[in-house]
Amino acid sequence: MPTVLRVKGYRFFFFSLDRGEAPHIHVAKNDGYAKFWLEPMALARSRGFASHELTEIAVLVVKHRRLFQEKWDEHFSG
Repeated sequence: MPTVLRVKGYRFFFFSLDRGEAPHIHVAKNDGYAKFWLEPMALARSRGFASHELTEIAVLVVKHRRLFQEKWDEHFSG
């Protein structure tokens, strides 16, 4: 489960078994969890996050989308 980024207490990661899915990033903080598709950027699912947190996370996903995509490609290219 490679962690790609930690910022503002959020951990952005993906699972090695995610290979068969479109590129996406998982986000966790405390009891909250969310999954965002990278292209087009969209919330796939969430639990435990308030709407203002999801807005903050979405801004972070957009800001770091290139990094997330690069790490996804590096991990799954082999």
